[in-house]
Amino acid sequence: MSDASASKLVVIFRSRLRQDADLAALEPLGMRMYELASAMPGFLSYKDFAAADGENLSLVEFADADSLRAWRLHPEHVAVQERARLEFMAEYQIDVCRPERSYAFKAGA
Repeated sequence: MSDASASKLVVIFRSRLRQDADLAALEPLGMRMYELASAMPGFLSYKDFAAADGENLSLVEFADADSLRAWRLHPEHVAVQERARLEFMAEYQIDVCRPERSYAFKAGA
């Protein structure tokens, strides 16, 4: 495992929206959060997935704990988290993980 992957953190964000969630209001908030997070030092990647049963899964990678902490404490992010709990989320779970092992394959490389 490389030194970079040893310090990397992966955030697994599993969520379900409330049935009455205003998706038109949520979409620009999500876009703004991506804009902010992706501009922060240490941000590596973001992927979002939706399951057939209505659960959403976001995978976010940061280079290290300090970068993730800065994102977690960003004032605009904190405000949107509170709004999401009040207006949009039925439930969520966040797991912060360090890769135990990391390897990759790329055809033709």
